[in-house]
Amino acid sequence: MDEQFVSAYLGAIKAVEGAGPMMGLHAVAAAISGGAVEVGDGPLAKYIAEADVNDPLRRSFALLLAKLDAEEAPAWAAGSSANTPDRRHRIAELLSLLPIAELLAELIPVAAGDGPIVIATELTPWYTKERAARHAFYWAHYEAYLENSGWPAPAISALNVATTKVVERLADPASPEVFQSRGLVVGYVQSGKTANFTGMLAKAIDAGYRLVIVLTGTTNLLRTQTQRRLDKELVGQENIVRGHETEGVDYFSDDPEWAEFVQHGHLPTDRGFPNIDRLTTRTQDYLKLGAGVSALDFRKQDRTKSYWEPENLFNDNARLAVLKKNATVLKKLVADLGKISARLGDIPVLIVDDEADQASVNTTDPKKAAAERTAINKLISQLLRELPRAQYIGYTATPFANVFIDPSDADDIFPKHFLIALDRNPDYMGAAAFHDLESDIADDDRNFANSGEKAFVRFLPDDPDDRRELRSAIDAFVLTGAMKLFREALGAGKFRHHTMLYHEAARRAVHAEQVELAKHLWYTAGYRTGDATSRLRKLYDEDVRAVALARGKVEHAPDFDTLFPYIGAAVQKISATGHPVLTVNSDQGIVGEEIDFDSKEVWRILVGGNKLARGFTIEGLTISYYTRDTRQADTLMQMGRWFGYRRGYGDLVRLYTTPRLYEAFEAITRDEEYFRNELRQYATMDETGRPQVTPEDIPPLVPQHLTRIRPTAANKMYNAEVKHRKTRLKEPTAYPPAGSRELASNTEILLPLLEEAAASPATFDRDGKIVTAPSTVITHARLLSLLHDLKWGNSETFRADLAWMDGLEPGEVADWLVVLPQVKNRALIASRGPFAVHMRAVVDRDIIVKSQPKDREMIVPTAKAPGSTRGGMLITPMVDKNKPLGANYDAEDVAMAITLILPASAHVRQGRLITYTARRDTSRPPYASVGKNA
Repeated sequence: MDEQFVSAYLGAIKAVEGAGPMMGLHAVAAAISGGAVEVGDGPLAKYIAEADVNDPLRRSFALLLAKLDAEEAPAWAAGSSANTPDRRHRIAELLSLLPIAELLAELIPVAAGDGPIVIATELTPWYTKERAARHAFYWAHYEAYLENSGWPAPAISALNVATTKVVERLADPASPEVFQSRGLVVGYVQSGKTANFTGMLAKAIDAGYRLVIVLTGTTNLLRTQTQRRLDKELVGQENIVRGHETEGVDYFSDDPEWAEFVQHGHLPTDRGFPNIDRLTTRTQDYLKLGAGVSALDFRKQDRTKSYWEPENLFNDNARLAVLKKNATVLKKLVADLGKISARLGDIPVLIVDDEADQASVNTTDPKKAAAERTAINKLISQLLRELPRAQYIGYTATPFANVFIDPSDADDIFPKHFLIALDRNPDYMGAAAFHDLESDIADDDRNFANSGEKAFVRFLPDDPDDRRELRSAIDAFVLTGAMKLFREALGAGKFRHHTMLYHEAARRAVHAEQVELAKHLWYTAGYRTGDATSRLRKLYDEDVRAVALARGKVEHAPDFDTLFPYIGAAVQKISATGHPVLTVNSDQGIVGEEIDFDSKEVWRILVGGNKLARGFTIEGLTISYYTRDTRQADTLMQMGRWFGYRRGYGDLVRLYTTPRLYEAFEAITRDEEYFRNELRQYATMDETGRPQVTPEDIPPLVPQHLTRIRPTAANKMYNAEVKHRKTRLKEPTAYPPAGSRELASNTEILLPLLEEAAASPATFDRDGKIVTAPSTVITHARLLSLLHDLKWGNSETFRADLAWMDGLEPGEVADWLVVLPQVKNRALIASRGPFAVHMRAVVDRDIIVKSQPKDREMIVPTAKAPGSTRGGMLITPMVDKNKPLGANYDAEDVAMAITLILPASAHVRQGRLITYTARRDTSRPPYASVGKNA
């Protein structure tokens, strides 16, 4: 196809983006080309089918479809829902593409995912599509940057939707009304939160926000990384250089990626858009401006009007300050703003607090009458008081500290207006990649191909003192580095960084010992002498290559002899500085070296603690050796630096950790997923059009699978209590500990039900697959009686759910189908049975209960059948997986896990799914009253 064809369709796509799909794409392309090229279904389908995924026309067409797929209830959609086949059919119809719609759906499928979850107060619309388009500049350039960086169209579209969800919840910067919005955006650890707030800042600056303050965590490492990211992807070369000589300008002479920084093509003010004035630079945090405080002088073009009025707002520059969360730094900004206090009431300000659960939350005991707020919280509160038009948005992957802030504290940062939970990107390698959370595959049948645990996790002893495991991890680091170099040679991408994390403790004295040990193992490994060859060959064949093959990397998994030359090259790169091991903590690094992913390649073993455990992205991280424990879920999750985007080398990632820590991570991962599922089912409007819940209602939804690990520090939590929870799926997790009298009592209460169900044995098909599981039917009254007798690790665990079920009428729930999920292991329980017994992990006596999707499907049809008044119940006996199979298990060793699905006939009265009692009681201890589970 010639350039005219591409140009015609690119123009047509641009026209559709601006006007909507109510026009035939071919007709617009024909008009643009003046009939000079052949257009139509055939030529377009042929081009898209044959083009590379990065071809400009195919890429632009994919992005157009993704945007139209994702639009929420546009007038042209004819009632079709976003990101559904019905929506795509409607788009094809409007664009006159129906004859090739099926082919297009195959080549450019509808994006998966449910989109962001929004829990918020009622919205006053102002950020319309027309408003966004009217001043679009920085967002348009950021979107183009992502497109040119190889972001897939569905990911860009999803980011567009998610950032709009945030910006529309802020106050209109051009409104006479003074309003402060406070919110929280929740992502996953290392999942791209920075991309979201970069896109959000682009849209917010376009919309009129003129002072942007970004708080980046407590370390210089994270502040510098964030400053560079924003400079590269948002600010751009023109705003950095500003027409000056480039020598001495940030990044120009020493950043190898300077050419990749956003280029606007001109100074923004030359085309009627705001420049971005940087108040901080790559090397300088905020400094007191002194006579230079004029940089904060927000100029008015029309002095007869207020600054926030469009004639002034859209004719002034934006200011950007990227600050470390440090009291001294923040005091300088507060002092400078105080010098222009007379004008602050008119300035639309946006405060973005990255890692918002760190340092920002007030942890002072509220019971102390004269208690002073903690330093950072006090300064943020002062900023909000002195900037009446300031909006506050926290970003975090671990939100529990923020949702437990007292919402009645007017000076605090509780996200009282919105909480938005971001969806997971399909390319993200998160907890689900390492933990087989929803797998139906029996443990014995799991392998490198079907199990993330088998493929990526290598277990250490619970008290690892045998350093053979660490040597094996370093060997894996060398081999995976060689694999990256081999893939580079095949043209499969560039791997600029290759790193290993060695993290055992927070204390710097331990780090020094770790460095010496890692260096000793490196220099005695025999990589240069050939003594390591047989050891590396075995590890490569049995692990690295085997996983690569199982994960579909056939063309990138040579035999060891083919890889051998690249091993030497990898060793050379890791040793290039003379120091293969680098300390990253608050002490000065070895030979004065600081980690720098921006200006140099990093192929190193990194030893550290807190500096590498929150916010900071460890580029190229492939091998993690992790043994540090903690008793707080958010702290533990933030240490999961092995989560992230591993494009081109996901099969090479390995986590070396203990079974105890692995199970703890799985438990808090389940907490995280449970919390998001709870949010999702409440993220709807009630029958009056009001939100089901607002952020103030969130604390009772926070779960806790392990008794030893709190959601967050006790001094970051307050009491909250739910009265009724009217959800149809109920799967509590907070069972009494193994070996306790309470767990034995639960077993004795439910054993008669197991015996009744077992009297109706399972049936199987010819292939030995189960057709029907053992089951029985009981009345609703009997079920309630049994549920009231059950004991829980926390008395609040199931109380609110049971309170609603108690109030249901007989016509709503008549009886229950009780089903026993089946597995191969059959055993006696308290000398009764035998029954199917499911083996599960135990962490500190807590049995990690989890049902499987295939098991839940056995009761879903009964509960969801039209007109049914029969609920579905699973009873799944669970035992420590380290106990012998087929034994006679004592009652106190069995967790009788229950799953309930209420029928659709169970009505939700007053339209509210959740109701509450008083939120605080200062006579009670400072932790969530629903601490175990919601």
